[in-house]
Amino acid sequence: MANKPKVRVRIPKYHIGRIFLFPILLYLMLVFPVLGFMLLKSFPELKNRSVFKNTVQIDTTLSNLKTFDTLNPVAQFNSGYELGKTIALTNKDSLLLIADSITQAVEDAEKDSLTSGVQVSFGNNKKKSTSSAFSNSISFLFKIVILFSTIAGFAFNIPFKRYFRRKRRGKSISPKLYRYCRKFLLYTPLINSGIVLLAFSIVHGIMIYQLRSPEFFSDALGRRMFSNYLFISLVASLLTVLFIYFWQKHRVHIRYIEHIFTRDELQKRIFGKNPGKIRNRLYIASAMTTLLPLTIVMLYLILSLTPIKDMGDVNAGEMRILLGRLSDVIGPEIDHSKASGYSNLYYISAFDNALMFGGIFSGIFVSFIYILFFVNWSTADIVRPVNELVESMRKTGEGMLDNYTIVRTNDEVGVMSEGYNMMTSRLRDYIFKISRINEAYSRFVPSQFLEFLGKEDIVDIQLGDQIQKEMTVMFSDIRGFTDLSEDMSPKENFDFINHYLGYMEPVIRKNNGFIDKFIGDSIMALFHEKVDDAIAAAIEMRQTLIRFNLDRVDQGKPTIDSGIGIHTGNLMLGVVGGEGRMDGTVISDAVNLASRLEGLSKIYRTSIIISEDTLIKLEDPSKYNFRFLDIARVKGKKEAVYVFEVLDGEPEEVKSLKIETKALFGNGIDHYKNKRFEEALKVFSDIVKINQRDSVAAFYVNRCKTNIQKGIPDDWNGIEVFDAK
Repeated sequence: MANKPKVRVRIPKYHIGRIFLFPILLYLMLVFPVLGFMLLKSFPELKNRSVFKNTVQIDTTLSNLKTFDTLNPVAQFNSGYELGKTIALTNKDSLLLIADSITQAVEDAEKDSLTSGVQVSFGNNKKKSTSSAFSNSISFLFKIVILFSTIAGFAFNIPFKRYFRRKRRGKSISPKLYRYCRKFLLYTPLINSGIVLLAFSIVHGIMIYQLRSPEFFSDALGRRMFSNYLFISLVASLLTVLFIYFWQKHRVHIRYIEHIFTRDELQKRIFGKNPGKIRNRLYIASAMTTLLPLTIVMLYLILSLTPIKDMGDVNAGEMRILLGRLSDVIGPEIDHSKASGYSNLYYISAFDNALMFGGIFSGIFVSFIYILFFVNWSTADIVRPVNELVESMRKTGEGMLDNYTIVRTNDEVGVMSEGYNMMTSRLRDYIFKISRINEAYSRFVPSQFLEFLGKEDIVDIQLGDQIQKEMTVMFSDIRGFTDLSEDMSPKENFDFINHYLGYMEPVIRKNNGFIDKFIGDSIMALFHEKVDDAIAAAIEMRQTLIRFNLDRVDQGKPTIDSGIGIHTGNLMLGVVGGEGRMDGTVISDAVNLASRLEGLSKIYRTSIIISEDTLIKLEDPSKYNFRFLDIARVKGKKEAVYVFEVLDGEPEEVKSLKIETKALFGNGIDHYKNKRFEEALKVFSDIVKINQRDSVAAFYVNRCKTNIQKGIPDDWNGIEVFDAK
């Protein structure tokens, strides 16, 4: 049989760079549009603050003091403002450019005041500007998050990349590397996300410290903008950390574990004793894919709102513009006193509206990426284990009991997979035990016996089940076993019988027969396919007896001899007994006759005797050497039976001489049956002279002498009657 081709298991690549860089990119895509939105929206206020408008005091000899505005940075900052409106706000350089532009404007104003001898007042010059705080925070965030995460993340994950690369290339893996991967693989989601979380925590801790320290901000506007930026960054960093955790967890469970842990280990949960919940997984997936877009939309809506009171005094015409058609309900004319009552309302300007839609679009785009990934992970983490479980069930149903499914998760699917593996293991052990029991039963009740009765299993057998079938019955018996057993202890008797039957039983089975029962030292076997099988088995049993005796001689024990009787006929095979004890057996006259023929082998002192019915049903009688033995009527039989001796069971030298004197032996039988005992005596005596080991010829010599001396009955017809069994 050809060897089955080995199924090559595809070893995955261990990705770590994308696990860190892609979520951080999503963080930037969430934070920078919002940050740019806030800067553009607050730009008019920033322009009118002390950063852009300065009071210059000039001391003269005159007694009066004149105060005037010296610098108009609007024109100076126009180019930076226009650049800030047009530049893309989705990367680090954009925000840094805006912050640097603001800082540069301040520095230019300071330089101009110094060169002209003018004192420029920016309030408390110890306090840092808003743009400087933003710039430093963003720069520090990139240094800590990207550099720290990259270095620490790669340092931790390099052994895993090396392990999978060597395994994929078929190279050897050191025990130290294997132990490292086994120890930390299941913790990689927590450790990788923890590295990024630590970096974000450091940055946000410093930002919170700056926000709580009064020397970092000069006004409430800068503090408010920075606090909003901190809030957005906290939310985005949390999403980033969760993204890394669930991405790495998905790859570990679906791709990596079967290449590090063993088959037996993966039949059980290796993630801890406390099971998780699919419900919790779906809650998180829903929050990440539903609440995130809603949060982004709400955030931009809130940021786009502007209080009406920020407009200052609002006249009736402006209120009509703000209130729209509602002004028709309130009244055609709205005086100033009524208009001031709506100062607590909010409005959205055309510019804010454009920014809002742009921000919402960018946020929804990022949310779509989150949805795509989380839906894929959630689906794969549930569907793949379920599909593997279903496939394993199908294979188990087809009888492949060595099959098992990998327990990939710690939730209900993992519990179900573990339960299935336990069930399969117990089922396999149970079926193996049942198979061993059935195998043991087959030693007591042959499987052929069940087949004849049309039963698939021994439990289907009922008392009284029976079938009639033509078979060949063989009886084999050890000569002189009673005398032999007297010199042995009971244990030695059992050991001897088992030793002898251990030689003979395989021979019968090899020749398509089966043993119906052991009767002490006797064997009763049945052959249901063809008669030739019984003759072949008998001959081989005689040859096997020679090897058995050689073994006995080596042990210093006496040799033994055996006789075999074979008859073919119809018999009833069935179940006999009572409800408490049943046994399978065969009942027939053919069985009794086969037993009697075995008994005749002792009388004629020959090895194998068969009946005429067996001889005439041989498919190829020419394959065997046999000679007519006698016409006998055994005990229990009214009719006489022609019996024949099979010569092939004798030792080779005895067999050759018997074949040589076969014609002479037939001539002697003819004289004997015609009552010419003197002529028969002479013929048999001549045969004995030629072959002194021809015990049958010697038997007829003695019988002829007895008949000559004592005579024969008047009704003697050449049939020998045997009353003994």
